[in-house]
Amino acid sequence: MTAWFSPERWKSRIQSHVPGVLVAIIIALASRFVSEHYGAPSMLLALLFGISLNFLADDPRCGAGIALSARSFLRIGVALLGLRISFEMVGLLGFPIVALVVLMVPATIGFGFVISHFFGFRARFAFLSAGAVAICGASAALAIAAILPRDKDSDDRLVFTVVGVTILSTIAMILYPIISHALGFNDVTAGIYLGATIHDVAQVVGAGFSISNEAGETATLVKLLRVAMLAPVVIIASVVVRRSSVKDETMGPRPPLIPGFVVAFIVLATLNSMVTLPTGALALAVEASGWLLLTAIAAVGLKTRPAEILKVGKPAAAMLVAETVFLAVMVTLALTLLPITPT
Repeated sequence: MTAWFSPERWKSRIQSHVPGVLVAIIIALASRFVSEHYGAPSMLLALLFGISLNFLADDPRCGAGIALSARSFLRIGVALLGLRISFEMVGLLGFPIVALVVLMVPATIGFGFVISHFFGFRARFAFLSAGAVAICGASAALAIAAILPRDKDSDDRLVFTVVGVTILSTIAMILYPIISHALGFNDVTAGIYLGATIHDVAQVVGAGFSISNEAGETATLVKLLRVAMLAPVVIIASVVVRRSSVKDETMGPRPPLIPGFVVAFIVLATLNSMVTLPTGALALAVEASGWLLLTAIAAVGLKTRPAEILKVGKPAAAMLVAETVFLAVMVTLALTLLPITPT
């Protein structure tokens, strides 16, 4: 017990992690700076900057800190996303819209599993890519990757998925407002359409407010409901993974039945729903979540080799596009054919 609390031991552990953590933080800062000044997605920039410096992951001074950033910062960042969620959202949107958003998540993931066989992929990439498309883009990809059993291609699949959904989100941010106008959607319906189809939160906000304040607020609310689906999806996936007995699908230790960061996500969402938290504290937590996830994705980039990403290939890109188109088409059909939107 005394050795565990040894100051020298903890000093040594901290010193071994600091260089790698600082590298990841610096990349995150640079990514946010470039994003704010030139408009490129910060997640994508963090990945690309990290990949360009991937040799640092092999440096014994940086390796431990980079691994910590990719693992622990990710989990804390996802947990803090819970403070964006509240039960009040359900009442504001109404049951038909909530049902649409909730049903689209398993539908898109199921579609991903079905088409994965045609593209030559197995369950891991199907779940990772479709989950990212269905829920909240890069953040969902990071959370899902954290509970999947790891193999030699895990990081490459994750990086490819994050890059893919970020690029598709940026394209959607430009195209989907035009499509919603062509379909004759009013501002509220356009907001529902954007929030239910675009992958990343930042692009949803950008697309929504490019139409109007009402569309932007609606789009953000719908998107946050999709973010709330992250917890049940990850819990169900954890149960399925633990029960799987197929050896080539269970490399490495099994994840816990309910990952700790998902429990924290649910607790924080419940707390935010039942208690009026200080506005400043909420803003700080949301900002901290963004920085932690950005630092985590920078660390993932640092651990990635470009040549390995390219091996994922064109079929993976086509699969991501197919999942994105499926989600957009299904939401469009629901909004145009069913009496579920406010007039």
